[in-house]
Amino acid sequence: MKIKDFMITDIISITKDKTIKQLLETLVNNKIGGVPVVDDQNHLIGMISDGDVIRCLQPKGRTVYDMFTIVLVSQEEDLSQKINYSINNKVETIMNKRHTHTVHPDDNLEEALTILSKYHFKKIPVVDENSKVVGIISRGDIIRSISTKILSTNDGEIS
Repeated sequence: MKIKDFMITDIISITKDKTIKQLLETLVNNKIGGVPVVDDQNHLIGMISDGDVIRCLQPKGRTVYDMFTIVLVSQEEDLSQKINYSINNKVETIMNKRHTHTVHPDDNLEEALTILSKYHFKKIPVVDENSKVVGIISRGDIIRSISTKILSTNDGEIS
């Protein structure tokens, strides 16, 4: 089984210059939990998830730094302050900048399963040989597809 048999090709993506507010609107309006971040030519730059947004918006607690004779105290902030402060920041300030794992349409499904399970990702971008995003494969897509195939066969086996 190949990635192209399971991937979604109706891709919703965002560019790094969009604001966190625009990202939130995209996630909510499309009922999704993450998107690839692409450049103007649809080349993959990174991924951003609802988890990245949550970590960005988490208010900081009060912190005390004691440097022997100098004591610095950072004030605690509340959620509304943090949201008002962060909502107009650019997506690139919170997107995953680490190595983004990808798969190709002709890769075996096992490649995606390995990445999804090893790194606990919810979705992986599918790219072509030029690093252009051509699809997304998610845990849910795989489970739905396997379930449909199992339910459509009489003996419950996938060939």
